[in-house]
Amino acid sequence: MLGYGYATLWEELNRLGKIYPFLHFEMIGQSVMGKPIPALRIGEGARELHMNAAFHANEWITTPLLMQFVEDLACAYARGTAWQGSNIRRLLAEYSLWIVPMVNPDGVDLVLQGVAEEHPYREILLEWNGGCMDFSNWKANIRGVDLNDQFPAHWEEEAARRGELGPGERDYGGEAPLTEPEAAAMAQFTENHAFELVLALHTQGREIYWNYRGYEPPESESYAERLSLASNYKAVKLSESDAGYKDWYIQQFRKPGFTIEVGYGENPLPIETFSSLYFEIVPILLTALDLQAVSR
Repeated sequence: MLGYGYATLWEELNRLGKIYPFLHFEMIGQSVMGKPIPALRIGEGARELHMNAAFHANEWITTPLLMQFVEDLACAYARGTAWQGSNIRRLLAEYSLWIVPMVNPDGVDLVLQGVAEEHPYREILLEWNGGCMDFSNWKANIRGVDLNDQFPAHWEEEAARRGELGPGERDYGGEAPLTEPEAAAMAQFTENHAFELVLALHTQGREIYWNYRGYEPPESESYAERLSLASNYKAVKLSESDAGYKDWYIQQFRKPGFTIEVGYGENPLPIETFSSLYFEIVPILLTALDLQAVSR
């Protein structure tokens, strides 16, 4: 597997849907280029949790990591077996876990495939990329907007801090919050559900970000410490960082939100590291499912 793009994601969604008919699929919106953005649900519980991946294009490896987690979760659920000490049927009787595995499909395909002659954004993308055909460092969506700088959580301060005046491979938050269809879809999707906790997978740094300007609830820090104990990742209290999905969620709903910076190295992390990355994050993801179950 050289890369895991949008077409591969759909192949996997179709395959899993056939094997595990209890998985529920729906579309939450479209990308700039009209690609439907899928969400899937596993579990039948009334309490809802959410995990997402690939907000940033060159962090595409988070998508197969999250999809592998779904597959292993579904397998344990179907068989009625425990997984790494967790009673999956108990968890998924209490919870519905909603997954958005690829927030930024246009950007992911740009990183993996580049711009062919027929690409509708070829000329402007090459201009934004300094004439370079290598888009492996691209984080933004196809319009050169960083989707994780798009949320109305002190957006103006983040824009001023970044200092990016126009589209490019990273750090430009757009002309206003939620101008990009991918970010708007995520905001609407989140508002349509009563998620008790959200978790966004990014790369890299082996860190867990859990706070936002004091808006987080009291339990967020202890939750972060438990996620840290489940892994070799460090729970980090951030400052001077705004406008991200996790930031907006915490500010808007005053509930626990986490950004998990998976792995260590230089983005995009090579696919050869997949197995070791998966070994690192499974305990974090399973612990995140258990946090609320034992919190009442």
